[in-house]
Amino acid sequence: MGMSEFYGTRNDAESTATLHAALDVGINFLDTADAYGPHTNEVLIGKAINGRRSEVVLATKFGYLRTPEEPTKKGFCGRRDYVKAACEASLRRLGVETIDLYFQHRVDPETPIEETVGAMAELVQEGKLRHLGLCEAAPETIRRAAAVHPIAAVQTEYSLWTRDVESDGVLSTCRELGIGFVSYSPLGRGMLTGQIRALDDLTADDYRRNNPRFQGDAFTRNLQLVNQVSRLAEEKGCTPAQLALAWVLAQGSDIVPIPGTKRRERLAENASAPKVILTPDDLALLSHAFAPEAVSGDRYPASAMATVRK
Repeated sequence: MGMSEFYGTRNDAESTATLHAALDVGINFLDTADAYGPHTNEVLIGKAINGRRSEVVLATKFGYLRTPEEPTKKGFCGRRDYVKAACEASLRRLGVETIDLYFQHRVDPETPIEETVGAMAELVQEGKLRHLGLCEAAPETIRRAAAVHPIAAVQTEYSLWTRDVESDGVLSTCRELGIGFVSYSPLGRGMLTGQIRALDDLTADDYRRNNPRFQGDAFTRNLQLVNQVSRLAEEKGCTPAQLALAWVLAQGSDIVPIPGTKRRERLAENASAPKVILTPDDLALLSHAFAPEAVSGDRYPASAMATVRK
């Protein structure tokens, strides 16, 4: 996502080099969406994997009603005809014949999940998709979807400072049904790296400036939490980012974090996170420090929070 918008300026050449570097070190799961750009991220990914398709587990998403003509338009669609059209468009932009994992980006409250997943299942039968996924879905929605067609993965935000899936039934439902869990923003939108010390560290067009956790007193309090990550990372001889990723990885072998980066140097840093060994005491310290009530501010503005757990 960040390679195309939201996190400051884009550099397609460096992004492509970063993607190639990821494949070179054995990172094979690439996650994009038609809404990123919009559309431009799928094109970027498609060009980057040209000639290396067999090395990639490719995931993309549909359902966010964003177009280059109306990038600020808000809304969601899970209707059968829309699902089919969105898939065809993504296949074309990615330059592939099959998408390995196709996510509904947000649940459309106006369309029964059975209709949406039914359309996705038809695309599996047609050979255009291999596996199906949902993003930010509520436990009951996950169950209803899985009754129509096997769901391979559920994707939602999960990190030290976003742990609601542990208590709202999402993670336990996935485990009960044998569904993999994809953790997006495992670095807390960059905050857990320790590199963001003030709002001015973000460019003027960085969307995090409008995120409640990055504003005012909430930012100050959250920075104190991040300082604890930095101190423990120093003790462990790793970076704060590696520590934060190691914590996510330690939560279960069924959890796959997808840290985003636009630069090769950060990719190399992230790729070394599995080498960090956290003791039970380390895990307990971090889990206690980042108890849900300790984190200040919602993870999204109110309008976006209204779109999750549907």
